[in-house]
Amino acid sequence: MQRLQVEAAALEEYAEYRRYKQHKTDYEVIPKDRPICVPCRVSHCPCQSYHYVPLNGTQPVRCRCKHFADQHSAAPGFSCNSCSKCSGFHSCFTCACGQPTYAHETVVETKQERLAQGKPVGQDVPYAAMGGVTGFSSLAEGYMRLDDSGIGGSSGTRQISHGKHSEDDNMAYFEKRYQEQLKKEKAAKRKEKSPVPSKKP
Repeated sequence: MQRLQVEAAALEEYAEYRRYKQHKTDYEVIPKDRPICVPCRVSHCPCQSYHYVPLNGTQPVRCRCKHFADQHSAAPGFSCNSCSKCSGFHSCFTCACGQPTYAHETVVETKQERLAQGKPVGQDVPYAAMGGVTGFSSLAEGYMRLDDSGIGGSSGTRQISHGKHSEDDNMAYFEKRYQEQLKKEKAAKRKEKSPVPSKKP
């Protein structure tokens, strides 16, 4: 049996990505309503939309009641499940921008909306199943990225990375396979719905 060693930070980023993917992130038509909701896909979950809770390095932040975010209800109001004195998740943790976490809100915007507002945008998603995450660095806070575009790597970093072309080819291959699989699933559903003509002997 072979043991795998991974960095704790990578696991934290993957866990954050996995939690994000439990919410609807793929829209055939972008909703007209603002803010754009990212509803939960988990049945019977009381949350109304994805709500980002920051980390302090690799550690989750605590509420003023000293309990973690996952010890609070996912329903709006975020009441504590571990104590009765807390009226809802409220952390005084200050993020890299100098503001406390409660001064922030989770906002989902399209690329066009961000460009119109003069905000930075990252690379287009190379693989649809990634759901908007272009890499683990896109989960990092802005100051932790190597540039302010949201891409997560400076031009110097891209020059150092070997095999970038083959990585792009791999992503194109996986995207093609993903699209083929979607077509097969749609064709199978259409075939199930259409009546099969009976053969006469």
